[in-house]
Amino acid sequence: MTDIMKRKFVALEISGKNYMTLVLDAKIHLDAMGLRDAIKDKTKASTQDCAKALIFLRHHLNEGLKIEYLIVKDPLVLWNGLKERYDNLKLVTLPQAQYDWAHLRFQNFMSVSEYNSAMFRITSKLKLCGDTITDYDMLEKTFTTFHASNMVLQQQYREKYFKKYSELISLLLVAERNNDLLMRNHENRPTGSIPLPEVDEVYSHYAKRGKSRDSIRGRGRGRRQGRNFPGVNHPLKKNNHQKWKGKDEKPKANDSETECYRCGGKGHWANICRVSRHLVEFYQASLKNKSPEANLVYDNEFDITHLDVTNFFEHPDGKIDHLIGDGSVVKDN
Repeated sequence: MTDIMKRKFVALEISGKNYMTLVLDAKIHLDAMGLRDAIKDKTKASTQDCAKALIFLRHHLNEGLKIEYLIVKDPLVLWNGLKERYDNLKLVTLPQAQYDWAHLRFQNFMSVSEYNSAMFRITSKLKLCGDTITDYDMLEKTFTTFHASNMVLQQQYREKYFKKYSELISLLLVAERNNDLLMRNHENRPTGSIPLPEVDEVYSHYAKRGKSRDSIRGRGRGRRQGRNFPGVNHPLKKNNHQKWKGKDEKPKANDSETECYRCGGKGHWANICRVSRHLVEFYQASLKNKSPEANLVYDNEFDITHLDVTNFFEHPDGKIDHLIGDGSVVKDN
């Protein structure tokens, strides 16, 4: 009883619009349960099987239909009563199905799958109403409703001499998928355009760039190792410390690049410098006075800060007077 409480398919409505599908579903399920004989004429089904078949049919009826057939206790009587009431719907469904078939055109659908779905929906209604539709009819319907721009393509498909409608639809579905892929590739990269760099290539470029920066900065270890963000230029810090190679390793005496920061001498490091302290202080003081500012440099013997234009004039004899440091004028001979 627990299995029969759940409906196997949609219940029959009072309007009867789903009667044809209910007939097919009911026959299939009754065959699976071994109760098909309960709805046949001159049946020899047992009372128990007839009761099970009646419960199954009533469970798939609308609540209003259950009340109308409340006193029916034989599944065969219920089955025939529904047939007499709704079997005439075939006469209503058939004209509509024939109309849909006549106006079915392949060129009116955006995809092959939509056309194929409409084709099977219409042909199923025609077959339920007793009309016969063959594969030849379905093939001709498809060929004759191609778009006028696909006339050559339609002729090529005809020359393949398909025997089944499914073979034509399979070929059309594959062609549609390939054409869709071709159009997407064309839209992503039009003719004559430069290809876009791959994501992996861009990432490897920035990874190499960041790796080279780490090697320059000497950041092979630490919490910021490997964190190189593209587009961010970090300034390099100046290293003011001399590189120490080891306890036993000493700089060469003739190494011109080795200069002591403490005394200015060459051939030894600052941490092993043995120069006297007063010489070191003298050297450090010389470094401070080595590069004075340009605006403070002047010659005490020749101060031009007090001169003006009247100090430079042309002599009436065509000679130029020159002013010396003591204020006297010297004429050119």
